[in-house]
Amino acid sequence: MNVGAVGTPAWQVVAAHAERLRAVHLRQLLADDPQRAQRFRRTLGPLLWDFSRQRIDQAALDALVALGEAAQLLHHFAPLFCGEPVNVSENRPALHTALRQQDDAPVYVEGEDVIPAIRREQAKMAELVARLHAGQWRGYSGFPMTDVVNLGVGGSDLGPQMAVQALEEFRHPDCNLRLHFVSNLDGRELLALLKDRLNPATTLFVVASKTFTTIDTLTNANTAREWLLRHVDGRFDEAAILRQHFIGISANPAAMSGWGIAPEHQLRFWEWVGGRYSLWSAIGFSVALWLGMDGFNELLAGAAAVDGHVRTAAVAENLPVLMALLEVWNHNFLGLHARAVLPYDGRLALLPRYLEQLEMESLGKSVTLDGQPLPVHSGPVVWGDTGPNAQHAFYQLLHQGTEAVMCEFIATVRGRSDVPVEEKTRALHHQRLNLANCLAQIEALAKGADSKDPHRRYPGNRPGNLLLFDALTPHTLGMLIALYEHKVYAQAMLLGINPFDQWGVELGKRIARELLNVLESADKVPQDAVTAALVEHIRQREADA
Repeated sequence: MNVGAVGTPAWQVVAAHAERLRAVHLRQLLADDPQRAQRFRRTLGPLLWDFSRQRIDQAALDALVALGEAAQLLHHFAPLFCGEPVNVSENRPALHTALRQQDDAPVYVEGEDVIPAIRREQAKMAELVARLHAGQWRGYSGFPMTDVVNLGVGGSDLGPQMAVQALEEFRHPDCNLRLHFVSNLDGRELLALLKDRLNPATTLFVVASKTFTTIDTLTNANTAREWLLRHVDGRFDEAAILRQHFIGISANPAAMSGWGIAPEHQLRFWEWVGGRYSLWSAIGFSVALWLGMDGFNELLAGAAAVDGHVRTAAVAENLPVLMALLEVWNHNFLGLHARAVLPYDGRLALLPRYLEQLEMESLGKSVTLDGQPLPVHSGPVVWGDTGPNAQHAFYQLLHQGTEAVMCEFIATVRGRSDVPVEEKTRALHHQRLNLANCLAQIEALAKGADSKDPHRRYPGNRPGNLLLFDALTPHTLGMLIALYEHKVYAQAMLLGINPFDQWGVELGKRIARELLNVLESADKVPQDAVTAALVEHIRQREADA
């Protein structure tokens, strides 16, 4: 499959437009085109995407669309949805879209329709959710569970935690559980919970790991198991404790069973689901617990709506594809090497962290699909925070720093839906103040402001997008996440790289395993001289403690 548009004639045409516009300020582009706000926007259901403050004109946009067409971006989505091994370095499909498919049309992997297996796991997840909501899942003392702790890392933690926080107001009326998320392997996060906030008799642990070998997650799971066994003090056997207080979620059922998870409390997903794309699978169990299965299905339906859009909309109207084209424009043609994600909604506080993993793990590559050095930049650095907080933190750099940054603003027209009647007027004021700040910052970054005092001069010409939803709901959150997933895939296809592997994380893990053996054995010394000196320092300080 011929993938990638780098260096093609269409790429060179875009490069010529970038050179033509390099010295043109956004103030001029905005002033020269009174219809810009209407022409440089797209809508999809309850979403408005405004890109009128990008450093493009109509001719440059036309060239970018032609680049997407020449690269056959829409054609490349067919293998993704049909179960072909688009993850070429591991020879696997990347079928997260099948997890949210709204009908039962077959999707084949190695000749087997995977949809029936997906439906079985969804039914099992619904059964476990219903038991917990009904108070029928009881701990070793016979009391119903009060707390559920998700033990995971990366995609097994960031996605569920982000979604539960974003959709806090949509808590199912039968969900009387407190949800907790633990990912840090240093122990402090988990030990603080175990010490002060959890009752062992009424706590359920969800161990979420694709391979069920991730040392971070299994270390925390082993600590939780030891904590429970210490509290029961031999009154119940270990198998009973594990059966009543642990659920496992993994693509490796044998490893779950080997650890002690009862088969009836195992939820499965598959090797063809990447960790950072796994929210839609059983990894989303805690989200389903919070929202109920109907709410979780709304999340899936929102993502599925974007799946349908990306497969059928022409390049010029295709939101994820246009988002990808504009990021390549900014990064590779205009030289902007970072993108700030700035949600003006506190419920989306964890979205920047979620996108950091999705985008930098997917696009942080330096070779093409066929293993050749990538001759251009791959993905930019992605970072961010909620806009109102960031205004008092790093917006100084965004406005006046020497390194221009792409900015992506995300907001909702309406705020929370669960505000008491007597507080609605005040809540509306807060929401309008929030939106006023969001719109003001986009304008200020684009236009800047001159001043006789150089310290008070704003250069402007900082490009920004705005994703504006009517309201934040399970459906629109599903849309938002799927938009970014497909944007990443389109970007990878433009560059000719694999967005579904992450070999870059493996070397550090391997060295860490070796160094753990060194730290736990006084007679072992690392081969690296600097590391050896640091290990010796640690040993001396441990001895002095």
